[in-house]
Amino acid sequence: MVSPVFNRLCFPPCHFALKDPDGLLAVGGCLSTARLRRAYQQGIFPWFNEREPIMWWTPSERGILDLNEFHVSRSLKKTARKLAPRITVNTAFEQVIKACREQRLDKEGTWINSAMLGAYLKGHEEGFVHSVEVWHEEALIGGLYGVMLNGVFCGESMFYRIPDASKLAMWALVNWLKRHNAHFIDCQLENPYLLSLGAKVISRKEFLAKLKAASHYQVPETMWHPQPLRAIYD
Repeated sequence: MVSPVFNRLCFPPCHFALKDPDGLLAVGGCLSTARLRRAYQQGIFPWFNEREPIMWWTPSERGILDLNEFHVSRSLKKTARKLAPRITVNTAFEQVIKACREQRLDKEGTWINSAMLGAYLKGHEEGFVHSVEVWHEEALIGGLYGVMLNGVFCGESMFYRIPDASKLAMWALVNWLKRHNAHFIDCQLENPYLLSLGAKVISRKEFLAKLKAASHYQVPETMWHPQPLRAIYD
């Protein structure tokens, strides 16, 4: 039986998650930043549609990307040379999350509903939700956003306006995390796109062990200050 979440910030242990639907752990509560922090620290994330109750998930198999396993194809290197994009972090967060929302609304609908949008905007204001932006000249052509509370960057969504722009954002993120000796990227759920970039699937047990090892990492104070990422593909 899935656990209800009301005013308490605590969640049940992850091994209580349902097998069908896989990973559903709790229903209800709110999307306060305090609750979001607690969820991500425990390997739990919210995922629900506009007219559904808030649902909290910890799937039995988790998609992750180890930083040294990111795959940079020849075509992606060629795109980077051709575009010579400008990469920034946290300079256009609201534009990025809204672009992620709009792209999915156009294609298949989105879990970035109005409640989620407001919650992650608040998390950005509080300094634990971040964006990576890809610019060509003055146009925002791609980007991604996610949560970072320790050594793990929990990816939430990405978008592109020209081919490979979201891959350029991910490549920049990987290198930025490497520069700061972070641990890995939590991709939450696998998909062919992420697998093509080097993501892999591990068990919940292994994921939680890796998350625990990363929990002692202190995010550098200046890491996510709004700034350009210079020579990020070198």
